[in-house]
Amino acid sequence: MNLTQLDWINLLKPNYKVLPVKERLFSGFGALCGLAISSLISWYVLGGMNAWYIAPMGASSVLLFAVPNSPLAQPWNVVVGNTLAGFIGVACTQLLPDLTTAFSVAVGLAIFMMMTTDSLHPPSGAVAITAVLGGEAVHKLGFHFILYPVLLNSLLLLVFAVFFNRLIGRNYPTMPHLNERSKDPTPTQKVSIQPKDIEYALEQHTELLDISQYDLEKIILEAQEHANERLNHSFVCQDIMSRDVIKLYENDDIHQALDKFKSVNLMSLPVVNDQDQLVGTLALYEVVEWFKGATDPRNSWQHYVKQIMSRRVVKVDPLQPIQDLVPYFVEKSFNYIPVVEELRLIGIISRADMIAALHQQIKQQSSVL
Repeated sequence: MNLTQLDWINLLKPNYKVLPVKERLFSGFGALCGLAISSLISWYVLGGMNAWYIAPMGASSVLLFAVPNSPLAQPWNVVVGNTLAGFIGVACTQLLPDLTTAFSVAVGLAIFMMMTTDSLHPPSGAVAITAVLGGEAVHKLGFHFILYPVLLNSLLLLVFAVFFNRLIGRNYPTMPHLNERSKDPTPTQKVSIQPKDIEYALEQHTELLDISQYDLEKIILEAQEHANERLNHSFVCQDIMSRDVIKLYENDDIHQALDKFKSVNLMSLPVVNDQDQLVGTLALYEVVEWFKGATDPRNSWQHYVKQIMSRRVVKVDPLQPIQDLVPYFVEKSFNYIPVVEELRLIGIISRADMIAALHQQIKQQSSVL
């Protein structure tokens, strides 16, 4: 088989997802701001010290802002990995007079210790080398190099990374997908792939994968759901939604809202504006909490639904497959989900609607078999 020059180049490239331009800009801007802010604070704290900032933080910023879901970018890895590497680097500098021997041993030992403590962080290898080759300014610091600039730089950059990633909607640090109500697997995991299945598969491979078990599980479940959609005919949201929607208006008085809750015996209702555009949702418990604090002067300005409603609403498109709604009803115990078209509320899908539709699908599949 003859390979062209382009084929050879493609063989060298990683099988890696190229993110949209927006995400790439976010990553670069986050690193820019994180390094600038943390370095300025370090300079202010450490005054005229020559080693107030170290180059390995540039490599840490790549992980923290470009691939924050990587296990190598988690807070434990950043703080513990850099601290261990700094300690080992300083120790090798003081014990081994030959620089080549010192930084070689420092990096090798740092890798071993980081893998042992589950704190592997690639930029930490550069921290170990910096401790050896950083020059007179670094050598004068001795073991203080671990506290500043290493630990100081790491913590400042990490704090900004947590703030920035959450600000733009990323989940950082990465949290496990656990059942919040018990130690059992979540309802979805019980009938599909469970964490113990992922653990078993990973134990069969000795190489280290740059993806967390939780992200791997999520990707597999999403792929499985997508495959199931191809294999089975599925309803879309407009097929099963209720069009006669009981709703609140954002300018309704809170007392009016309570009266409506009493009349319909529901736990939450969608809220719309005068153009029937969905603007939020109001739960009965939020009304109860308002009545509890009604005598507080700080709450005296709150009279309307729009002042106490939640503006973060999960909504779906009328042509969206109903399988997309299952995680919300199963994992998050939603009572209903609004259906929105061009910002206007056109219907809702209740848990009862979903049960009826899924029951019908099961009957259809049984008849085919």
